[in-house]
Amino acid sequence: MKRHLKVTSFLFLFLALALSSCRKEYRLFAGGFTEKEGEKGLSVFDFDSRTGELKLISQADVGPSPSYFCYSGRNKMFYFLNEVMEFRGKFGGGVSTFKYEGKDCSFSKQNEILVPYGGPCFISMSPDSGYLFTANYPNGSVAVIKLDAEGIPVGVTDTILYNKAEPDASHAHMILNDPSGKHIYVTDLGLDRIVFYNFNRETGRLIMPGNGMALVPKGSGPRHFTFNSDGSKLYVINELGSKMMVFNVDEKEGLTLIQTLPTVSEEFDMENACADVHISSDGKFLYGSNRGENTIVTYRIGPEGLLTTAGNISCGGEWPRNFVIDPTGRFILVGNQKSDEISVLRIDRKTGVPSEVVNKITVKSPVCLKFY
Repeated sequence: MKRHLKVTSFLFLFLALALSSCRKEYRLFAGGFTEKEGEKGLSVFDFDSRTGELKLISQADVGPSPSYFCYSGRNKMFYFLNEVMEFRGKFGGGVSTFKYEGKDCSFSKQNEILVPYGGPCFISMSPDSGYLFTANYPNGSVAVIKLDAEGIPVGVTDTILYNKAEPDASHAHMILNDPSGKHIYVTDLGLDRIVFYNFNRETGRLIMPGNGMALVPKGSGPRHFTFNSDGSKLYVINELGSKMMVFNVDEKEGLTLIQTLPTVSEEFDMENACADVHISSDGKFLYGSNRGENTIVTYRIGPEGLLTTAGNISCGGEWPRNFVIDPTGRFILVGNQKSDEISVLRIDRKTGVPSEVVNKITVKSPVCLKFY
């Protein structure tokens, strides 16, 4: 009898250890819009990759409306966009830099810098971690910000206003380098085009080559994009036209549109505004968010990079602006801006389609989700 109890206890202990070993927590950062000075626009969560549970561990004031951000692991710095038209009494938006300490989840402010023309909505870092790039929506411009050896912004080295005669005609929405790091890409929702640049790291200036522009059908409104792993295909989600576009990427030919698919289901006939797009870590599936239909659309990616629609699933809330795939590839976490919540959807590993909402947590106006 005693031996039986010992064996049973050992089995329970073994199972407990096995289950605990499967459990791994990652840290999720969520930025959103603020309404008053001093409001905490950043929320930090621990995410359980086994159950999909989110636990709020910290909130921080990182400047007004931190609607997008990026992180330098080398310097342990967060760079928060302040999506405003007036920053510290001057016309323009802002970038606020904070040192991050993971042990106690603390943020210490290092500096802030004015972004020309205002309304920055996207920020990314150069592959060498020496510069920041911002896309500024209202007046259609991009800016380049130089970082010093410690990762502190020291000045704007380049800025491009896309339509000086009619500054409100252009709406730059995203700026990011390709996987090779050779080119910097920009989507312009207002002028219905995608442009790319060579980047001079010595001067910090963007230089457009002769083949550096691709026009899309008028009214498409290209918004966010992502590349496949080797950079040969570019996937662009179009906010106004509710279309997913696939481009072939060639060094000599530039961008060539090879496929266009709807993002919403056939029966949906109301207004919709697409937002975000991401590719799975295994490169087999592409996901996009629909604000209006309030769904996540899934596409299967074929051997040649072309897409087949796999399905549209409810995002679990209202107005899914930004979403992220967790590091294990098991879940999609969606920032539902208008319903003030983050929804966690489990992904069916066979079909790639999100199959169910396993968790929700309330957070004000989540519009940028990132794992670091």
